[in-house]
Amino acid sequence: MEKTVSEKNILGTEKIGKLLAKFAIPGIISMVVNAFYNIIDQIFIGNGVGYLGNGATSVIFPMATLAMAFAMLFGDGAASFMSLKLGQSDRDRANMGAASGIIGFSASGIVIAAVYIIFLEPICKLFGASEGILPYAKDYGLIISLGIPFSSICAGGASVIRADGSPRFNMVGLLSGCAINLIFDPIFIFVCNWGVKGAAWATIMGQAVNAALNIFYLLRRTKTIKLTGDVWKKSFSVSWSITRLGVSSFINQIALVVAIAVRNNILVTYGATSKYGSDIPVTALGITMKTFSIIMCIVLGLCTGSQPILGFNYGAKNFDRVKKTFRLTATISSAISIVAFILAQLIPLQIISIFGSGSDLYNEFGVKCMRIYLMLIPLFGINIATGVFFQAIGYPTQSSILSLSKQIIFQLPVTVIIPMFLGLDGVLYAGPVSDFLTFVLTVVLLFVYWKKIFRGGRTNTEVN
Repeated sequence: MEKTVSEKNILGTEKIGKLLAKFAIPGIISMVVNAFYNIIDQIFIGNGVGYLGNGATSVIFPMATLAMAFAMLFGDGAASFMSLKLGQSDRDRANMGAASGIIGFSASGIVIAAVYIIFLEPICKLFGASEGILPYAKDYGLIISLGIPFSSICAGGASVIRADGSPRFNMVGLLSGCAINLIFDPIFIFVCNWGVKGAAWATIMGQAVNAALNIFYLLRRTKTIKLTGDVWKKSFSVSWSITRLGVSSFINQIALVVAIAVRNNILVTYGATSKYGSDIPVTALGITMKTFSIIMCIVLGLCTGSQPILGFNYGAKNFDRVKKTFRLTATISSAISIVAFILAQLIPLQIISIFGSGSDLYNEFGVKCMRIYLMLIPLFGINIATGVFFQAIGYPTQSSILSLSKQIIFQLPVTVIIPMFLGLDGVLYAGPVSDFLTFVLTVVLLFVYWKKIFRGGRTNTEVN
């Protein structure tokens, strides 16, 4: 008798610890490398151009994040759909889900790039570009916009490739792109004297190589899915299921974009009336966020690595494996977040100095920013692990609520309200306040839904 997909697939049989390492370690490396595309630029720009150039990368960062949101809407949605259907031994619909996701994130990258190029200056101002930062933001942003189709294929394709069981290939692609960026950044900035434009060109060169490798894999090297001509034609029938499962990732990224836009503009407003001026706060918090993004990517890489395991075993009704995977992921995520907290409190100036030197005022605000804003980062790990858990098992509403809570439901109001009483420092305290409130909500949702999730399988949340 032929074995079922669940019996043959290691997601349903391998030891959880070993399986999580197999998927999470390449995922962590991939996510961190992806974060380094922007961070490498900021390090070289800070040392070769100055802090105004770094301010420009902080302005363009939410633009790149917005494009990432659409790529993850289709990519993460397709990945979740694939894992659930493979766990249910429904390979045909898994194929259709992958094809639908590829069409979605490829098309979104082209459309967003066109919009950015046409409306670049007003978009830069919308995201908090001051008069001093704006010229650098326009130079950097125009070139980055040209590479949006590549970055969309990188981000969306990565999710599908991981769900197909090849996290190492995804890691190789990202490392190749990052290596190119790392090689050409100093050449273009210091040798060619291209400034922020050179950093941008180096970035999209790396993204182009990564995108080419992803396309090659998806069309020629897939393992558990097969993308034939007939599959592409049928893929639109599962588009709603794909977007429904990917909406949590989308909302999380959109929320980040909105939060950054509001925060940057408030920093400019309150900074202008402080001793720091309008440019230093935007740049310093941008560096703190970039530093935090490394920790976020480590945790996200770990949690994303758990997603195929969670989805497959939930679809196959191997509930003990689902519980063990979640608990192990949440524990490791929390430990990583605690290490990040210790570093932020003990060596903030050393971390900031990596991105270039500045005035005493710049260093003063940067240290204060890192210590206050990351004060409750130890709570971050469990929040992310729970959001990915809900998304992987087909509970997108709960996952979306958690995604919205940190950046929109809690952080936006406190970012607006607290500065009314504390001034510029109030923007910094909005970070830990929203972290605490999100943690409380996470605990409540787990308490309410835990037993319901494992009672009777997927009768509540069937994904078609």
